[in-house]
Amino acid sequence: MFKLGLTGSIGMGKSTTAAMFADLGCDVWDADAAVHRLYSKAGLAVLPMQQNFPEAVVDNSVSREKLREVISNDHSALERIEQIVHPLLVQDRTDFVQNAKSDILVYDIPLLFETGGESLMDAVVCAWTTPEIQEQRVMARGTMSKEQFEAIRRKQMPPDEKRDRADFVIETDTIENARAQVQKVLIEIRQRLDNA
Repeated sequence: MFKLGLTGSIGMGKSTTAAMFADLGCDVWDADAAVHRLYSKAGLAVLPMQQNFPEAVVDNSVSREKLREVISNDHSALERIEQIVHPLLVQDRTDFVQNAKSDILVYDIPLLFETGGESLMDAVVCAWTTPEIQEQRVMARGTMSKEQFEAIRRKQMPPDEKRDRADFVIETDTIENARAQVQKVLIEIRQRLDNA
């Protein structure tokens, strides 16, 4: 199985790109969705979080909003949260691999480079667009202010650096262009697999 890391900064079209890989027969593991599963009712992170951060558990699920408050009030909290969540994510990813059917597995991980996760991949693809389109997309969602968007953008590796470090780049200016590039990436990877 070929492990393809998919990354991209906020508003770059990463989720849409992941869906295109799925539509073309790849199994996709979504890091954000995995965290949501762990935090939801009966999720595996709920009990350990309740033991360590009781104020962050509301109605038998972990509240991301409350977690943000915990982290802003206690700078050591983030590291402790990661110690709880990281092993659970590793297990979730292991379960995904065991149930996967495709020859190419796509790992949708927003902070792939920031966490050093690229070392676990056979190749990395980056969803990318211009800063102008990025901002338009994020602002069009209506879920955050320009200040919140800028704060997230400052925390993430610059999009151009992600693009330059990736093995493949999907320019997400239009759906048609992105889909054609996804198909091209899959053809190239399958040629590598056939020649291996």
